[in-house]
Amino acid sequence: MKRKNTATALVSLALASAFALTACAPGGGGGAGGGETTAPVSQADIDTAMDTETTITFWTWVPDIQKEVDLFEKKYPKITVDVVNVGTGTAQYPKLRTALKAGKGAPDVAQIEYQYIPSFRQTNSLVDLTPYGGAELESKYVEWVWNQVADDRGVWSVPQDSGPLGNLYRSDIYEQAGITAPPATWDEFAEQAKTVKDETGSYISNLPGNDPGQVVGLFWQAGAKPFSYDGDKTVGIDLDSAETQKVVTFWQDLIDQDLVSTDADFTDAWYQGFSSGKYASWQTAAWGPVFLQGTAANTSGKWTAAKIPQWEAGDDVSGNWGGSSDAVITGTQNPIVAAEFSKFLNSDPESTLAFANEQFLFPTTTDTLSSDEFTGTASEFYGGQKVNELFAGVSDTVSTDFQWLPFMDYVYSSYNDTLGKAIADHDDMSAALTAWQDDVTAYAKQQGFTVQ
Repeated sequence: MKRKNTATALVSLALASAFALTACAPGGGGGAGGGETTAPVSQADIDTAMDTETTITFWTWVPDIQKEVDLFEKKYPKITVDVVNVGTGTAQYPKLRTALKAGKGAPDVAQIEYQYIPSFRQTNSLVDLTPYGGAELESKYVEWVWNQVADDRGVWSVPQDSGPLGNLYRSDIYEQAGITAPPATWDEFAEQAKTVKDETGSYISNLPGNDPGQVVGLFWQAGAKPFSYDGDKTVGIDLDSAETQKVVTFWQDLIDQDLVSTDADFTDAWYQGFSSGKYASWQTAAWGPVFLQGTAANTSGKWTAAKIPQWEAGDDVSGNWGGSSDAVITGTQNPIVAAEFSKFLNSDPESTLAFANEQFLFPTTTDTLSSDEFTGTASEFYGGQKVNELFAGVSDTVSTDFQWLPFMDYVYSSYNDTLGKAIADHDDMSAALTAWQDDVTAYAKQQGFTVQ
């Protein structure tokens, strides 16, 4: 039961991105100055801070995280970390913005998903970790993950987990359909979709209309770069590109032929679809394998993990869906301790391995991704396959150049009214993609951004 509860909490990393939050306009206050600095902090200052009785507050929704916090407090016995779960991102972010605006009640450190880092940067709500040795962590992380938290202006958070995309498929359904291997390309995927439906009655997959995170991950894998942000007031919006149109046209064709279903995900009907064999595969993130075995336990031994299909034969490229980080919040009176905590929690080998093996957060440090204690585990649910090993290899294939807008809350809300609605209604997805582009562009201009 613990595994199922943990898997359900894990998926909130992706779910949080599917709903709208309070919109952010340019400018605005990020809280009082606190004790932050722009000058490098000396080791002597760090040693003094870590040997001083101090309590910091940490907002997070990671289940059972106290174990990792205990490791930090054991190393620094004079530091106390008050762990507070105010809810997943959809609940936490509005509360965090309210506290920052009021100038009181904000935590010292907060969990923030990658796509929302720019929105908190826009309101000057994140402490640049560069003076606290943040940049020295770069070599510990997969390149694309590090690029999610750092740029040429600073280091804004410390990576915690990620969600590189792969393909989970029902080997028994494929065998029934006479298919001996998962699709290596999307063209093969489309061919197999018809075979699977004709021979077994199952859909090869499901594309939900209520989950922008998954669709954006598919865009990422196709080489699209729909968003850019200069850290100030200039954004780039390219949702209606050749790459994104290629993706929606591909899925439109499968939906029109009734070869792919469009059930809303993370609903009872969707869970039952996995248990009943309605879906023969799931193009999901690295957190998906654990989540699936917690929600479709009756299908144990029938699943296999593979790499996601490629647009060009011979390519080896993935995208990402989900993942979060821990950021030091502007206004903290204990920036050194907060920074050291965020760094330790997400880079200490014992802590990151515990996250991976006990909370099932997919790791971001190269040491954990290459550790036999993580990759060497064989999964009974996947027929004895070393699923972690496969996804660890996938992590290296995610494009390193993918950015977000400082108002992803609005972007995802707009998705639900445009492309998401078209998917759910089996309507014109290409036209809906254009409508999404136009709506987000208009919003950006209304908020005072310059749109490239």
